[in-house]
Order: sequence, then structure tokens, then C-alpha cells
Amino acid sequence: MTWEPEVLEIQRRIELAKEMGGADNVVRQHDGGKLTVRERIAGLVDPGTFAETGALAGKAEYDEQGNLAAFRPANFVAGFAKIDGRRVVVGGDDFTVRGGAADASIGGKQVYAEKMARELRMPIIRLVDGTGGGGSVRTQGNQGHTYIPANPGWDTIVEMMSEVPVIAAAMGSVAGLGAARVVTAHWSIMVKDTSQVFVAGPPVVAAGMNETVTKEDLGGWEIHYRNGVVDNLAETEEDAFRQIRQFLSYLPSNVWEQPARAAPTDDPNRREESLLSAVPKNRRRPYKVRQILGAVLDTDSFFEIGAGWGQSLVAGFGRLDGFPVGVIANDPYFYGGGLTADGSEKMARFIDLCDTFHLPCVNFLDQPGFVIGTWGEKAATIRKGASAMTAVFQATVPWVTIVVRRAYGVAGAAHANTAKLNLRYAWPSADWGSLPLEGGIEAAFKRDLANSPDPDALRAELMERLGAVRAPIRTAHAFGIEHMIDPRETRPILCEWVHQAYAIAAHSLGKKSRGFRP
Repeated sequence: MTWEPEVLEIQRRIELAKEMGGADNVVRQHDGGKLTVRERIAGLVDPGTFAETGALAGKAEYDEQGNLAAFRPANFVAGFAKIDGRRVVVGGDDFTVRGGAADASIGGKQVYAEKMARELRMPIIRLVDGTGGGGSVRTQGNQGHTYIPANPGWDTIVEMMSEVPVIAAAMGSVAGLGAARVVTAHWSIMVKDTSQVFVAGPPVVAAGMNETVTKEDLGGWEIHYRNGVVDNLAETEEDAFRQIRQFLSYLPSNVWEQPARAAPTDDPNRREESLLSAVPKNRRRPYKVRQILGAVLDTDSFFEIGAGWGQSLVAGFGRLDGFPVGVIANDPYFYGGGLTADGSEKMARFIDLCDTFHLPCVNFLDQPGFVIGTWGEKAATIRKGASAMTAVFQATVPWVTIVVRRAYGVAGAAHANTAKLNLRYAWPSADWGSLPLEGGIEAAFKRDLANSPDPDALRAELMERLGAVRAPIRTAHAFGIEHMIDPRETRPILCEWVHQAYAIAAHSLGKKSRGFRP
């Protein structure tokens, strides 16, 4: 006598679970331009590494003789896998079973996946293609009662945001709790034209707000990639998997470890001649900041985050001599690089991300100040800007600032924690002060200009006289800036700095005293 019959029955039921919602529903999923959850997991992780947890979870029905008559698997698939050789937890909704609705799942399965990631200290990737957490009104009718809403396991989800990388991808129409699972992550992505994210779908919106909209008009990428609900946009599901793998490559498995250094493939002493002329001498002319980043960072290592919103601020990961670093820069093509309300939110969130996972930060500074005018005031720019400044001053990771051009006003003062060492290197194109001369003269000499018989001549005279004072080398004479450098020296300087930065950061691993807020 052996247990082989029971083992074979286990295998048979696992194979039934792999049929998901049945052939017809799988075809419907494919016809909608989407992969199934199992195809998604296979496309994301290293081949052959997925080890499923709870493969037998589902609803079984038996005949009078006790034989299995029907089996509907739970519509959430999760388990361990590897990405680039590193262990992760991956979990995804199965839209082929009841449209990924939570009431078709098995209680605790999603939460168990989150606990696996947190307690085993490994990253988690959520492939979200489902809806709310409490089921439909049909479910409530079958139960015969309703309930006060609660989100099971949300304490785990909140705590793990301060401990392990959390990545979320909206893979279809995601509503309610599904939407909350997408945004409660360190980084999120949606797929162009096949993903939508909303608090409630079109039928509920029509009934509650008397507004008739399509899914795309309500929660498509044109909305949520532009407003920062999701960080990145994928052209296809395969592109989403590629971006997930790349994002994860810059982070450690948890906050008790340092990010892994990639094998260096670029000369740390490379000096790019293009940097000498990258910033125009005409202060009113913009330049392409991403070209500067490409010239300084390891070749092709910059991974931008949140390019669709807060566009006056560029943020993302890069590498210096193989070491991952956080990078922020100002883009003069948008509001002159001035810090907007959206840019401030983006900046605060990104700095918190780097600080949580101990990534040293490089700030390529060209900050003319907070965006002014009625539009800036209505957007609560100063409130959100103060939050960004707080994030800078609370960050404890090693930090270096490259003053590319401007540093003006309160926003310019937030280029680093100026109460600390404040390591800075300025290019000869640097330009700083409390106010730009162009506007500052009008404010400081308003009465003189009004009383002058030739205000234009006086204005020109003041510009010439005060313009000489603004020369950055004069600030260096007063030790107001520590280093004035040839822009071509930037990469060698940063590649030397990053080795020391990682040595210093190694002594402060672990959780931060403040939690990460998504």
C-alpha cells in the first residue's frame, strides 16, 4: 500500500486549477489583448522558477458518492519565483474567474502573499486585474447581510512599505480595492489602452454621479499617467514586465541590505566633451537635461520614474561605476525647471523611496524657484513644496549636488540638507541668489525706476553692475561654494564619491524612523 493514488489526485486537481476559468474565458482574455495570470507570471520571472502557494485553493463540488464533480480555482495566483536570480513573491489576479472579483477568491490568499514577502524579507510584485474587496451586491444578497468595510491585511501592507520593495502593475480594469493595491506601492505601472484604474467603474459612476463615461475616459492612461496615480506607462504587457525587472534591479531585497552593484561596464574616468557646451551661455535658453544625465551616469543606466507628470522635475535611478543611485534634475523645458506643486509631490515621494532603501542621491540642480503666479498659488505650490523640502532634510542617505545652473529662492535652498556637510560641485554656468536679477531689480529698485527719466537706461546700468556680482567665482572666493569644476570632471568625481557613499550607507541599514507613504 502506498499514497500514490492520493498523490495522483493532488496532481490532477492542480492541473484542473491551471485551467483557470475554462477555455472560453481564456479565449475571451486573449481576444481582449491580455495575457492570463499564469502567462503573465511566466513572462515576468526567470523560466522555471515559479513555485506556487495555495495551488489547490478553490471551490470544489462533489457528487453523492463523494467524487469531485466540479472545481473552480481561486482567482488569485501567488508564489515564490526568481527575477534575475533573486527570490521574490509574485501574485496576480485571474480575470478568467469571475473577472478577478475579490468575492471569487479564497479568503486570506492575497494577504498570505503579502505576509510571505514581509516576513521573508523579499520584494513583492502585484499583477492586479481585479476589483473591490468585499464582493458585489449579489454576494451580499446571497449572504443575507452586509458589513462595515475593512481591508484585511492592510496593516501588513502598510508596514511592508517601509521594509521591502513593493511593485504593482495594473493589468486590466482595476477598481476599488484593486486600485488601492496598485497605488499602495513604491512603484506602479499600467499598460497603454488595456489598463484602467478607478475608484469605481462606469456603472457606479453613472448611478452615483449621473456621469456617463467609458472605462478609458474614466481611468485610462491619459489620466493616470499624467496625474501621477501610476509612475510609468508600458506599451505592452511584455514591456511592463521588462520595466518591472529593470526597476527592481536598482533596489535591495529589503531595507536591511544594500542595493547590489552591477558589473561595471563604463569607464569611471570618462570625460564627455559635450558637457562643456551642454548649458547655453544665454540664460534664457533651455537645454536637454537627459543628455547631461546620459553623459555623466553609466551608459544607458538611467531609468526614469514618473515622466508623465510633474515634468519640470526629472527623477529616476541610474548607476555610477555600477552602483545604483537616485537621480533628480530640473528640466528647463517645463516652467524653466521651476518647482510646481506636482513636481514637489514627485520629488518628495522619490526622495522618500531612495531614503527608504538607502540609495545615495545625486541632484543635478537648475532650480529657478517655485512656480509663481495665480496658477501656482491655486495649486498650493508652497504647501507641497514645503513637503518636498522636508523630505530633503529628513533624508539620511549620502547626497551630492551638481549645480548645473540656477539656485534661487526657497526652492533653490532645498537643494540639499544645508545644515549638514552639503557636498556641492558647481559648473561655471552656475547662477544663484535670493532672486534672479531680471525680477529682483524690478522689486528692489521699483521707486528708482519709477522716478528715473530714463528707466530703461537705469535698468541696463543696474543689470551690468549687479550682473558682475552674480559671477559664481565671486561666491567661491567667499567660500559660498566649495568646488567650482570643469563639467567634464563631473563623472570621475561622482564615480569616486559613490564608493565612499556606499561605505557610509552600510552603517545605517534598516528601517527608517518614519514610515513610507505611498
